Amino acid sequence: MQKMLNLFDFSQKVNYRNEIFAGLTVAMTMIPESLSFAILAGFSPLTGLYAAFIMGLVTAILGGRPGLISGGAGATVIVLIPLMLSHGIEYVFGAVVFAGIIQILIGIFKLGKLIRLVPQPVMYGFVNGLAIVIFMSQISQFKILGSNIWLSGSALYTMIGLVLLTILVVVVFPRVSKKVPASLVAIAVTFALVIIFGIQTRTVSDIANIAGGFPPFHIPKITLSFDVLKVIFPYALIMSTVGLTEGLLTLNLVDEITNTKVKATANVLPREPRIS
Repeated sequence: MQKMLNLFDFSQKVNYRNEIFAGLTVAMTMIPESLSFAILAGFSPLTGLYAAFIMGLVTAILGGRPGLISGGAGATVIVLIPLMLSHGIEYVFGAVVFAGIIQILIGIFKLGKLIRLVPQPVMYGFVNGLAIVIFMSQISQFKILGSNIWLSGSALYTMIGLVLLTILVVVVFPRVSKKVPASLVAIAVTFALVIIFGIQTRTVSDIANIAGGFPPFHIPKITLSFDVLKVIFPYALIMSTVGLTEGLLTLNLVDEITNTKVKATANVLPREPRIS
């Protein structure tokens, strides 16, 4: 119990420069990603932003693995799309609550350690599959907003040019310096070019209006009946297992990269972790 309540270990040496850069990088990439996933599932853009903020905060405080952060994931979003279309956002909120309860029970009974039995090829296949899901979710950015018509002319060339520039910076900059995350440098360079030269291209504000305050406390407006549980429980079960599988496979990957080991149960209870 003492370990569970020891939320912050101030005895460890903290590299604040790395922490700040990592936080900035995650924040800058999480905003458009969470908005895209929310729109893909039919949620309001602020719902995706609120989810990313709360999940990141909870994982940062209660997470059992340094080097990980949490946020909206394409795999779980795809699961929720049918429920959103058939029953609306309140049922989605209910499914999320039940998914959290299922994950807590898995953590209490220490079932997360079973993920160690997953073969390494499956782990690499998962990571690459996740990259493909994220890539496919961004293809719509090359279409005219609100339609299925592809961009053409100068708008298309500008979009392709900025994308290629961002990829180039991410690939080349680590060869110059590894003190600053390449992703953060790529965002800063592209942003500066667009502002300085007045390049007309789509921005986050064009995708969705993200003006708002802190997320309000909300209890799902559903009746706890057997009929309602029959609807939301299958989605909650699938979402919790997909989220845990995704998170624990990522945990295995980070363990391998950093050559360290962390108990899987420590990351089951605070929610799904992801690489930062």
